[in-house]
Amino acid sequence: MAVIGVSVVALYGAITSAYNTICFARENLRATEILTEKTEALRLYDWDQITAANFIPSTFAVPYDPLNTNAPGPTYSGRIKIRNIPHAVSYANDMRLVTIDLQWTSRGRPRQRQFTTYVARAGIQNYRY
Repeated sequence: MAVIGVSVVALYGAITSAYNTICFARENLRATEILTEKTEALRLYDWDQITAANFIPSTFAVPYDPLNTNAPGPTYSGRIKIRNIPHAVSYANDMRLVTIDLQWTSRGRPRQRQFTTYVARAGIQNYRY
């Protein structure tokens, strides 16, 4: 009876650990999707829109699963910062440093992801069709 009891407790621990790992991996994947979505949207804007003061919202909130009303999951809060590049180089006026921060709370623990990239005046946004 003791062996079966220990086995059941161990099995329960393994299932709980696997469930938590899968949930965290899904939340992490959703965070990556959100960061990619926001970054891909940047390439659709032209230089004047990127450098305009309030054209791109500086904050946003995205639900984990907007279609599931029973268990919607965490809400991802984000911030987009567009700054001049920090280096004193000749092309500094033609580039911007874009940083996207994303935070959410998972089972009472704060989580965060960050993505940083550059946008250039003569960048890929000029080649859309």
